[in-house]
Amino acid sequence: MHRGGGSPEAAPRYLLCTNCRKVLRKDAQIHMSPPLARGPSAFIPEKEVPQANMADERTNVLVEEYSTSGRLDNITQVMSLHTQYLESFLRSQFYMLRMDGPLPLPHRHYIAIMAAARHQCSYLINMHVDEFLKTGGAAEWLSGLELVPQRLRNLSEINKLLAHRPWLVTKEHIQSLVRTGENNWSLPELVHAVVLLAHYHALASFVFGSGINPERDPEVADGFRLISVNSFCGCDVANDNSIENSSLADANFRIVDSLSELEALMERMKQIQEGQAEDAASQAERDTCLEQEQDEGLFVVAGDPLHSFPPSDFDDDAVMTSDVSRYVEDPGFGYEDFARRGEEHLPTFCAQDYTWENHGFSLVNRLYADMGHLLDQKFRMVDSLTCSSRVAHAGMDSGRLRRALFNYVHCMFGIRYDDYDYGEVNQLLERSLKVYIKTVACYPERVTKRMYDSYWRQFRHSEKVHVNLLLMEARMQAELLYALRAITRHLT
Repeated sequence: MHRGGGSPEAAPRYLLCTNCRKVLRKDAQIHMSPPLARGPSAFIPEKEVPQANMADERTNVLVEEYSTSGRLDNITQVMSLHTQYLESFLRSQFYMLRMDGPLPLPHRHYIAIMAAARHQCSYLINMHVDEFLKTGGAAEWLSGLELVPQRLRNLSEINKLLAHRPWLVTKEHIQSLVRTGENNWSLPELVHAVVLLAHYHALASFVFGSGINPERDPEVADGFRLISVNSFCGCDVANDNSIENSSLADANFRIVDSLSELEALMERMKQIQEGQAEDAASQAERDTCLEQEQDEGLFVVAGDPLHSFPPSDFDDDAVMTSDVSRYVEDPGFGYEDFARRGEEHLPTFCAQDYTWENHGFSLVNRLYADMGHLLDQKFRMVDSLTCSSRVAHAGMDSGRLRRALFNYVHCMFGIRYDDYDYGEVNQLLERSLKVYIKTVACYPERVTKRMYDSYWRQFRHSEKVHVNLLLMEARMQAELLYALRAITRHLT
């Protein structure tokens, strides 16, 4: 078990003077333009996000434990729209980063950097560059993967697969990491690493989906640290400006009156709740629906003029900018639809065969004490929040809406629930919301403010943040299920 600054050999680096650390941090950071909107989010008006002194006392205690700077970072401020969830989130993140565990502290932060780099999430990369150096990490590692120990570099393959195509993870990947040798991983170490990878892939989805702004930095003249390559602010303006007036007119044609949008959702929920919707689909129809949902989401993201991307910016084969790609191998590898048109056998993960509750939870808890409990509390908390106060106040079952959101994300990653009627996804999730969900879950670096604004236009921002929390946790759970199932198969 490791605590504090890691190994004794790292201690001299931990004691580097403040000015030396500033120089090392500056050299390793990724630069961007300052944010174009005030506050913690480029998508949410600053006045609607609780300030640090407005957070409840219990949350402030956790924040003080978590934040070495003694202040709320922008992620925490946006999440504080749901303080009960925030408490669970901070507890689990604090435990995986700072408490006793299988991995040394600098390794934890470097793994977070590797995970965030898969989505070019420079906000998280720079946050953990700072923490990596503060905990005694070797500064030369920040120059690229070729300078890190081989055992850390060996995580690159599973990092790549979990981030983009987790259904490809097999027991052979696990065996290659834990095989006997000087660079092998113990199973407790590997579970810790997998939890970190899944956590930071999913957190990147939340960062981009919520438009999290760069942190203010008192050490920089204009007050902002320059930290991104693919900023939601910068690319969002570019994307918006590239849309011709004809596309905007087409978009306006598709936008319904805000009141009727809410009324339409309520009516659809009422029909489902009262059993007036179509009868539940057969298993064959569910499989077809699953494939159609996947294909529709991919088609909309790629071809919808409202959300089109300049090909030069988002070519699937494009290589990441060099300052991000130094932390990843095979930077051109990205998400692809798990269900290809014309395939006879969908490689779906039957959720009932390997569940978090019956399988994943106990495995994590056995190999990484207490982490299973903390993750379980977080999964349960996000599901217990009221997804829409408007829906709840109207007496509708908001649980159906939450399950549609959660299951649609799992659908993107090939996880199927035999007891779920996927027809409800079509009934409850409008097209623009599906676009947003798939983009946030599968390639969050492409999210724009226009996407965020295009769905649920009359709902509160806190309700949209809850959507982002659900998407984040659904994605994290999907990655964990694939990785833990592979570890279980290795053990049996």
